Amino acid sequence: MLTDQYIGFLSTPPLWVNTQFGIEQFLFPEMDLSSFTPKPIPKRIRLGHQMEYVCKQLIEFQPDYEILLHNLPIREGKKTIGEIDFILRDVHSRKIIHVELTYKFYIINPEISEPIHRLMGPNKRDMFFTKMEKIKNEQFQLLHSPQGIKALEALGIEHNEIIHRVCFKAQLFKSYGANASHIRPLNSDCVRGYWMRFDDFNTVEFRQNQFYIPSKSEWVIEPHAKVKWSSYFETLMEVNLLLLKENAPMIWMKKSEMEFEKFFVVWW
Repeated sequence: MLTDQYIGFLSTPPLWVNTQFGIEQFLFPEMDLSSFTPKPIPKRIRLGHQMEYVCKQLIEFQPDYEILLHNLPIREGKKTIGEIDFILRDVHSRKIIHVELTYKFYIINPEISEPIHRLMGPNKRDMFFTKMEKIKNEQFQLLHSPQGIKALEALGIEHNEIIHRVCFKAQLFKSYGANASHIRPLNSDCVRGYWMRFDDFNTVEFRQNQFYIPSKSEWVIEPHAKVKWSSYFETLMEVNLLLLKENAPMIWMKKSEMEFEKFFVVWW
């Protein structure tokens, strides 16, 4: 599964193309992973931190950028007020690039009219608009705060020379039964599945299929056959227990040996 996480990361599209909301996407370089040997990723850390390990190793593997710093905490006295994800140097142009990495799973809520407000985490604890505003107004500005300037100068980096970018990748899930999701100016290529409520899953339509509830480390990868599949009724019971704890699981569904789908069942 280790290499699959890297492939999953690279194949996940950016949530928008070029510049939107005053934020420009970092164009991740194309790479051939045939000679790439991944290092183990700690499993007891959040998925977002696992993606930082993935991103760091991929950048180290390719020749176009070098990492000047990674995960630099910015402190005010003894208090950490923020963290810089990556600062890279383009080896060709010599430009210094600050990259904030974000990898998210969002459902698209059709009950909300404005596309950029429709995106939320499956447990409704994570909103795209809030994250985007935080990147622009807090995380980018952190490098130009007195504390950020001091930390960067200690490493020989001039804050005025830095270009800000995001590597904001996402998998989106439209509502069950929806034909299309109108999410402009966001990237519709990010739609990878759908979401539903328990009553939708508790119907005869799904009973003939097999299911697997992936761990969060597996959320990034595409469904495949080499897992331990469960029956519909076994899965239904497990999903019900998770929903009672207000956890929305991702589910892989095997419709045939070559046909798979993935979706979230939400508790709210």
